[in-house]
Amino acid sequence: MSECFDLGGETLWNPSNAASRLFRRQVSVFEEELELSSGIGPMENDECQIDLGTFETFVNALLAAHRRTSHAIVLALSDGFTATMLVLAERAGIEVHWAQLGAVPDGPLEDVQVSALTGMSAPADGGAWAAGLREKARELGRRMPR
Repeated sequence: MSECFDLGGETLWNPSNAASRLFRRQVSVFEEELELSSGIGPMENDECQIDLGTFETFVNALLAAHRRTSHAIVLALSDGFTATMLVLAERAGIEVHWAQLGAVPDGPLEDVQVSALTGMSAPADGGAWAAGLREKARELGRRMPR
């Protein structure tokens, strides 16, 4: 069995029930963390509608938050979800402004990794950050059936 994440009449992703269930639970976690709705509606009759405007706002906020952290554990826990959301955003036609995101993060850094040996770490170089996340999204996208 599988479930569909749809934007209007187009299916953006058709994962297995288990993958869908885990993804939707992660959506809830990140909605709470960002204090924003994702635009991903409830699963009804194995279909979930995505509201494009709300989804775009959420994806941009998610990417900005991801960019502002250098905490190794936070990044490890959020990389897969962020890359999955990026695949869905690209399939939905959302334009990601990589140059703007790759610049020095706007606002205070969040969840910065602090070490007694090295002190406070900064987020990765913008180009390396974007390239790494885009590569993860490409890899996942090849495994995300429509």
